[in-house]
Amino acid sequence: MKKLFPIYVRIPVLFALFFMAMEFFIDSGNKPAFVKFPILNVVLLIFLLILVAVELVLQATNKIVDTLLTDEQRKAQEIEDNLPFTETEFYKKLMTKLTRTRKVEEEGELLLHHNYDGIQELDNVLPPWWVYLFYGCIAFAFIYLVRFHILGADDQKTEFDKEMADAKMQVEEYKKTAPDLMDKEKVTLLTDAADINAGKAIFQTNCIACHKADGGGAIGPNLTDPQWINGGGIKNVFNTIMEGGRAGKGMISWKDQIKPSDIQKVASYVLSLQGTNPAGAKAPEGEIWIEEGAVKSEVKTDSTKTK
Repeated sequence: MKKLFPIYVRIPVLFALFFMAMEFFIDSGNKPAFVKFPILNVVLLIFLLILVAVELVLQATNKIVDTLLTDEQRKAQEIEDNLPFTETEFYKKLMTKLTRTRKVEEEGELLLHHNYDGIQELDNVLPPWWVYLFYGCIAFAFIYLVRFHILGADDQKTEFDKEMADAKMQVEEYKKTAPDLMDKEKVTLLTDAADINAGKAIFQTNCIACHKADGGGAIGPNLTDPQWINGGGIKNVFNTIMEGGRAGKGMISWKDQIKPSDIQKVASYVLSLQGTNPAGAKAPEGEIWIEEGAVKSEVKTDSTKTK
C-alpha cells in the first residue's frame, strides 16, 4: 500500500476529497464555501493537521514493527517490496476482492444444469466493483433527492439564473457611474475648473474650425448667445455633440472620436461661454432656450441650467 500510494499522494488525495465533499454539501451560492465561510478554512487546516499526524504515527509504528522483525521476516518483506506491481500481495488481494474470480479448475462448480446447442452458462456473481458502483449511484441519488427536492437547494439552472440576474444588476449599477457609458439622460453639468479646462482643450482641438476659438461661430452657429438650433442645456448640448446636429447640414457625430466623459466636459465648457459676447460673433440662430421653471428675466443670464 505504501509503495502504491506514498505519503505525498495519500495526504493531498484525502484532503482534496474532503474539500470537494465540503463544497458539494455546503450551499455557498456563487462563491466557494471556504471564501464565503472563513471558519471552514480552520476546519480544513485542522483536517490537514490530522492527516499529517496520522501519517507520522503510522511511520513511527512501522519503524517500531520493523525493529521487532527477525532477519528472515525482514528479508521476506524486502523481497515482497521489490516485486513488480502485478506480483505484489496487495495487488493480488485487491483484484480478488474486486472481481471474485474463480480459478479455471473450479469452473465445474459454477456450471448451471442446462445448455443451448452445447453452450453452457456459468453462475458467476456480479463483480464487487460493479456492485459498489451501483450502491454508490444509489447513495448519490438519495443525497441528490434530499438536497434538491426536499431541502430545496438551487439546481444548476436556478443558480445560473440567479448569477445572471446578479450580473445584470451589477452591470446596471456600473453603468450608473461609469463615465464612458454616459448618455443624455445621465449627463450632468460640470463646474469644476479642471473639467472646464479639459473641455476647453478638446474644444480647441476639434471645434474651433466651425465655431471659432471664442465660440462666436463661423461655419457653425454662435455658442455664446441664448438661442439654440437643437436645444440648450447640458442634456441637449451633450446629445448634439454625441449624435450630431441636423441631418445633411449639421455637425457630425463625435461619439466615435471623443469618449462620452470628454463630451460631457466639452458640453460643460460650451455652456460656460454663455453671455461672453465675443467681438464679431455670428448672428443668433434657432430659438431661445428656456429651462423648465425659469422666468423670462433669467433667460439671458441663466441659460445653463439643465432641462
